[in-house]
Amino acid sequence: MRFGSLHFLDILVVLAYLAAVIWIGRRAAAGTNSEEGFFLAGRKLGKLYQFFLNFGNATEPQGAVSTASFVYQQGAPGAWLSFQTVFMNPYFWFMNVWFRRVRLTTVSDLFEDRYASKGLSLFYAIFQILVACVFLGFGNVTAYKIASSLVVKQEVQWTAPERAAVEGYREMKALEKQAAVTPLAPEAKLKLDTLRDRNARGELRSYVTVLNDILFYTIFTIVVGTYIVLGGMAAAALNEGLQSVLIIVFSLLLIPTGLHAIGGWGALAQKVPQEMFNLFGSAGGAQFTAWSLGGILLVSIVQNGGLSHNMGICGSAKNEMAARSGVSGTYLKRLMIILWAFAGLIAVAMFGAGGLSDPDAVWGTMSNQLLGTGLVGLMLAGVIAGTMSTLAAKALAISSLFVRNVYRQIWPDISQEQGVFYARCTIVVVLILGTVAATLMGSFYDIVNIVLTVNIPFGAAVLLTYWWRRVTGPAVWACVILSTLVILVVPWTASKFDAVAHSAELAQPSTKPGTGVYFSKVVHSDPNDLTSPYIAAPARTNRFNFEVWLLGQAGVDVVALTPTQRFTAQFFFDGLFPFAVLIVVSLLTKPTDPARVALFYGKMKTPVGDTPELEAAAMEETRRNPGRFDDTKLLGRNSWWEFCRWDKTDTIGFLACCALSGSIVGLFLFLLNLASGA
Repeated sequence: MRFGSLHFLDILVVLAYLAAVIWIGRRAAAGTNSEEGFFLAGRKLGKLYQFFLNFGNATEPQGAVSTASFVYQQGAPGAWLSFQTVFMNPYFWFMNVWFRRVRLTTVSDLFEDRYASKGLSLFYAIFQILVACVFLGFGNVTAYKIASSLVVKQEVQWTAPERAAVEGYREMKALEKQAAVTPLAPEAKLKLDTLRDRNARGELRSYVTVLNDILFYTIFTIVVGTYIVLGGMAAAALNEGLQSVLIIVFSLLLIPTGLHAIGGWGALAQKVPQEMFNLFGSAGGAQFTAWSLGGILLVSIVQNGGLSHNMGICGSAKNEMAARSGVSGTYLKRLMIILWAFAGLIAVAMFGAGGLSDPDAVWGTMSNQLLGTGLVGLMLAGVIAGTMSTLAAKALAISSLFVRNVYRQIWPDISQEQGVFYARCTIVVVLILGTVAATLMGSFYDIVNIVLTVNIPFGAAVLLTYWWRRVTGPAVWACVILSTLVILVVPWTASKFDAVAHSAELAQPSTKPGTGVYFSKVVHSDPNDLTSPYIAAPARTNRFNFEVWLLGQAGVDVVALTPTQRFTAQFFFDGLFPFAVLIVVSLLTKPTDPARVALFYGKMKTPVGDTPELEAAAMEETRRNPGRFDDTKLLGRNSWWEFCRWDKTDTIGFLACCALSGSIVGLFLFLLNLASGA
């Protein structure tokens, strides 16, 4: 019995997993009567749970699928969009402690606690509820991309339009292979250009699925919602154990089966172009350089500070060392990225570079061709598990934001039981909105760009709040409003306006076919006339590089830059612009109440007690003398900057993290060099 190409046994494996997570949710429901119990598991999670929470939350299937997709398109340098996080681990050694020491339930609480601003708290909550739709939508799209490529239509079932789309794609690939050997005749070249233009519009495809996206999103959302609504953070933590095992399994499955299919390890060097094994790429083209890596890393660190689930994950730790131990979970994710990258290289050996119309379907297509009955179901269960683990933490964070920072601002006297009830209702609504967002999303490249930048405005505000005593509430307002307009609103809406999308200056093509100087995708205005002017592609997501356009207005010759250089310029602009606004406006506005500020930073320097009694005593002493730890400040007691001298735990942990990060990069380079046969 089959559903498309999916065997009945594979369906049973998936159903067994879904039943298990719902059962775990029911088992965890007993301790969720209070908001702290529901949102933070009573702040009782130890090192093992923190390991699972951090690994499961960081190791999402969209990372696996997007990394394999990028590596399939660009070679090993495509892994950097995910692998650059290996350099963030030493930073996490400190960041996890900040979110534990602040002793709050949500990131929204931070703005009220530090700036006495209910307005900022409310705005952050609303902003993150909207942002959650992007993250949840990304997770839904990932799961569907893989599932849809596993459940494909047989050729005899194709409709006429579907057959035309697939045959057009096959013709395009045949012409490209011919063009690589000998110059095409004028008629054939015209045909190839026309097919490429159609492909850029999304009209061609390499497979047809029988899986309905709306039905898939609906079932997926119901299952995630059920176990989180029942058990809250405790259910998420318990499920992470099962889900982490499945994540490791789905990351491993394609490597031995893929190597066997291409003829063994040595076949990689024969079938994959040598330049694709160079982790740092070349100076031009679409490859990543040291500068572009630096830009991505900057943006990743900044946006990470604003993630709504940071407070829930780190705040649920029973002490500081438990919070810090979560770093080990993120290190295991870096090893998974190496596996994902090699899956992309194996895909190049299997299908040839550009052999799939939808590179985002690499993972699913490989699974469909390489895995036997039962293993396909295990792969699908692993993908669903990884997506659920990520969505669960985000949905919980959003529900806590809504109850504590939106609902309680209007009705402050609701009981704890009512708060938990409204949180559960919020989870349902947010998951539904994530399903709607999934139907509006385009390629993984555009989605990853959104994910990397969407939290930058508040991420910069949160980080500078931790680091700089002089930052003010009005500066945070200016930062989030201006940065949101410049980094998010204008870039992602510009293509919807004909005056911009059809502008000959703004829609000019880049050196890479199908891409523009300012727009991520450009096509001919008349698909049947390749001499017609270029316009921004009418895609669901087509980013306008507003940052590079602004640099051009300032006198930079952005047209002469390579695509990589424009990409790098965008990320450095995005990472630095919010801090510039924060610092300038803070220096021009009145400082926040000194007593409130002193207590906030006194709390941030007070270590979390190992027992409730020690914790209460430490905080009582800090309330009496907020400046009792100011002598530990690196730049002096009276400095505005809150960087403190490291103790033994800080130093040893940081050095160990740096050594481990370097070792993982070295391992990746070693494996790539070995695979290339060099």
